[in-house]
Amino acid sequence: MADEFLDEQDELLEEDLDETAEFEDEEEAGLSGEALIDAFFAQNPDMADGMPLQHDTLHSGFLTLVGRPNVGKSTLLNAIMGKKIAITSSTAQTTRHRFRGIYNRPNAQLIIVDTPGVHKPQDALGEELNESAMKGMEDVDVVAFLLDASMPFGRGDEWVLKNVARSHAQKVLVVSKVDKVDEQTLQSQIDAAREKADWDAICPLSSVTGEGIEDFIDEVCALLPEGPRWFPEDMETDQPLEVMIAEFIREKILYFAHDEVPHAVGVVCEELEYDRKKKLYRIYALIYVERESQKGIIIGKHGHGISRIGKQAREDLEQLLGKRVYLDLRVKVRKNWRRDLNQIKRFGYGEGN
Repeated sequence: MADEFLDEQDELLEEDLDETAEFEDEEEAGLSGEALIDAFFAQNPDMADGMPLQHDTLHSGFLTLVGRPNVGKSTLLNAIMGKKIAITSSTAQTTRHRFRGIYNRPNAQLIIVDTPGVHKPQDALGEELNESAMKGMEDVDVVAFLLDASMPFGRGDEWVLKNVARSHAQKVLVVSKVDKVDEQTLQSQIDAAREKADWDAICPLSSVTGEGIEDFIDEVCALLPEGPRWFPEDMETDQPLEVMIAEFIREKILYFAHDEVPHAVGVVCEELEYDRKKKLYRIYALIYVERESQKGIIIGKHGHGISRIGKQAREDLEQLLGKRVYLDLRVKVRKNWRRDLNQIKRFGYGEGN
């Protein structure tokens, strides 16, 4: 009985195929595999609408975001990813790592490199961050130069553009923060950048409102070469978890301390362990500053400062890790660490990462 049932199913399947895959040209009956599918959809284009084929070409590659400090590189990375993976603040030099986010589409994988803002360096740390930004343009497929629509085109932008022009990658002009300006101001920024370089695409956008984000991704993916998925589809960043934890903590210090200690702060995640019994992460981190007075600012009166930083950081870390977090923060003084290349590399900043 089972054999009769299978024979009957085979006959029904053959009838089904005969009814569905009929060709006007008899020669096409000898085709097989992808050629057969292509020939069928060529004769039945209405059936192909909304049906992406499994054999569509995959495009993949690396995109670097470059620009002056505070033009919105990390904010754009987070907007593309649809979640917070990079810290942001109004403080210059917020980004100290070459941070990579991994964005996937059915037919594309985009590895986005967020670089430190290019600025005039005042110490060894600044020099390392600039070097990191410049190296971020090496061996990539697309370089996106971010220009703040709300700020006049200046010498800093021009200097970064000279370095962008040396890159062999495809070049995209991104005019950010368009929600803050009118059409005339936006056009003047675009015209200024057009005079300095040739662009493969120009993308005005706002990472806050989401305007232009999808168009930007479309433009970049169209510029990518054919290639494999370099990272698993469920991987959002290649950044070590300990580095992300340290950065989330530093972000809160930048927010609460404002201009009092931001550049003198370095954070290291000393220990990360998961307590299976209590279902929580235990995190022990050290906050480094350069002077005793800065230590006092972070700790605050009766410890209120460090407590506030810890509370806000813990909330973000629990979202990142998906578990409860016990966070232990200590503050230490390490004089002039920003001038000590070994210490800079210990923090993993700049090219020490």
